[in-house]
Amino acid sequence: MFPAYAQISPGPHDSTPMTKSELITDLAVANPHLTSRDVELIVATIFDEITAALARGERVELRGFGAFTVKQRDARTGRNPRTGEAVPVDEKAVPFFKAGKDLRERVNRGPKTTRAAARNERASA
Repeated sequence: MFPAYAQISPGPHDSTPMTKSELITDLAVANPHLTSRDVELIVATIFDEITAALARGERVELRGFGAFTVKQRDARTGRNPRTGEAVPVDEKAVPFFKAGKDLRERVNRGPKTTRAAARNERASA
């Protein structure tokens, strides 16, 4: 279900998260017909469109991956951790992500390969 580049992920004990620049680099390597600049523009455009849709209060659903929504948090009374004083906290909108079935199943199966192994495999091909 997931394309080959989706298999590029850290192992369960790898504490280094994938950064946006690493994602761009890995996608550029996996798609040699695209330049790094093109891949960077594609990734930025996707993130910008998801962000804009959420800012409009819309739901963004990527079948097999998951859904991004905006949830409203009610106003509440919080506490200043230093003084213990009650502080009013305004209501706010927060982004929320719910993983899709395919993504959950894939995560529970574990990665088939690590990022480094995938890079080496593509480089030798």
